[in-house]
Amino acid sequence: MKLRFLLIYIAVLIAVGACGCYVIANGKLSEDIPSHTIAINRCIARLEGSWDDVSSDKDRLIAPDEEFDYCVIDNEGAVLIYTRDNIAKNIQTATSNYDIIRDIEVDGAAVGKLLVHNPKAELEKETNAKIALFVGCLVVVTIVVFILYYIYLKRRVIDPFYKLKNFAVRIAGGNLDTPLEMDKGNVFGPFTESFDIMRDELKASREREEQALKSRKELVAQLSHDIKTPVASIKAMTDVMSLTADEETKETVSAISSKADQIDELISNLFHATLEELEQLEVNPEDVDSIDIVQMVREADYLKKINMLDISQAVVFADRLRLNQVISNIIFNSYKYAGTEINVTGKFDSANQMLLIEIADKGPGVPEEELEIITQKFKRGSNAGGSEGSGLGLYISDYLMKKMGGSLTPRNTVDGFAVEIGLKLS
Repeated sequence: MKLRFLLIYIAVLIAVGACGCYVIANGKLSEDIPSHTIAINRCIARLEGSWDDVSSDKDRLIAPDEEFDYCVIDNEGAVLIYTRDNIAKNIQTATSNYDIIRDIEVDGAAVGKLLVHNPKAELEKETNAKIALFVGCLVVVTIVVFILYYIYLKRRVIDPFYKLKNFAVRIAGGNLDTPLEMDKGNVFGPFTESFDIMRDELKASREREEQALKSRKELVAQLSHDIKTPVASIKAMTDVMSLTADEETKETVSAISSKADQIDELISNLFHATLEELEQLEVNPEDVDSIDIVQMVREADYLKKINMLDISQAVVFADRLRLNQVISNIIFNSYKYAGTEINVTGKFDSANQMLLIEIADKGPGVPEEELEIITQKFKRGSNAGGSEGSGLGLYISDYLMKKMGGSLTPRNTVDGFAVEIGLKLS
């Protein structure tokens, strides 16, 4: 059903309704009440001529013999004859029904009354029935047309709309392989082809994105392979230097060698994960002695700013490589943002069976309202100023500590800023 058909239907409905209202308002549906003047005079003459017989009757129902119904009563109000039930049989009722009341005279004297029934009530009832039938037909036609219009809307608008909606849901869910069924006969017909073109473009875009991601991973893998070569050279040179160096130099060479090993392991991880795929980084906790942790701290302190290093003897459950990475990140941040002396202390949390290691500097710290966000991805404190950084150091460290079953808590202290890492005791 086109819009013009709906408008035509509305116009016809309004016209029919207006005509019906006009007919009803002008009384065209009702019949005029007949007067029956001649017939009434004839009936009176007949009754007057046979009054002796009529007056002998008492409340007798007779067959209708005129075009109208009537009742005859005597002067005392007694009913003599009548042509049907449910008509007025006394003066009061006849008056309230607007019946015709005529005298019956014999020898010039009134002997009774003729009550001619007024059919106004029956005619009004018939008129009301006609009006009800008209309104009922109009309502039925309206309902039928609207049902047909709803069926049209459902087939041509609602169902195609839900088809487009379900198609959009499939697209949002990643299903880009199922094409949209074309149906140019419905309201959304011109859009279905555009939607399917959009699906094709999204599919092509996803394929390009996957190809770009694959290329990036291949590039990372290639760069990792290329970086391994100079790292291997550094390790080889440190091995040679350790044979001829004195004791003080050997300690530095050993630290360089250890860092080269750490770099080598970190580079190996690039074959399997990137910063955007952090959840793929492997964490393999094992028993680690606190002596090893002390060594990690010393190796990370290449600027020799650690003034106090006091970690109690313990065995914790951690990944050596990841823990070394966390400690290096925290100390490097202290170098970059504070540049002061660093105190590293450890204490036991008996309630939670953890070793808490605090790495504290004497820098300006971080605003209290920013402490909760600096461990989030790409978030840096306002104290960062012009210092270079990506906002990933503490984020990665916090992630790795949680993977090891530990914790990382940054906070401000009386003297500066501190990061506390919690390690589970073995």
